[in-house]
Amino acid sequence: MTKLSMHAVSAPVFVRNLNNLASILTNAEKQAKTKGYDPAVLLSSRLAPDMFPLTKQIQIATDHAKGCVARLAGHQIEAIEDTETTFAELQARIKKVLGIVESYKAEQLEGSETREISIKIPNQELKFSGLDYVNGWAMPNFYFHVTMAYAILRHNGIELGKKDFLIG
Repeated sequence: MTKLSMHAVSAPVFVRNLNNLASILTNAEKQAKTKGYDPAVLLSSRLAPDMFPLTKQIQIATDHAKGCVARLAGHQIEAIEDTETTFAELQARIKKVLGIVESYKAEQLEGSETREISIKIPNQELKFSGLDYVNGWAMPNFYFHVTMAYAILRHNGIELGKKDFLIG
């Protein structure tokens, strides 16, 4: 029986979905131009007043991808400033994060399923085993923010379907 590696359940999943997100953004930018939508308005759109806008959803999704592989490897997370205000800047961020995620080799994540992962959130510190971190924190948060980016675009008239989300 083949044992799944922590690398196999994380890095390729992030890579595939970040590529899909980049494709969705390319599609959204093209449609925005065709439909006469102001890109700045689209990028600052949100589904509810207390939600983050599209730009922040993408920043957080990319943060979870790069943070996950770094934490599993026991490395410091590479900081990226949240300064993106255009489609091109968001694409550059996704490309940078793809490079970070793809730079991690399977050997670097070996044994990380039992490594203690500590996450600090406001007023709390969460501790997980590496496996519980991937399954219960990193992946759900990553998918949440990618899904919200997709939903914000759909809500604003960008024609996307399930295939765009799953295949790119």
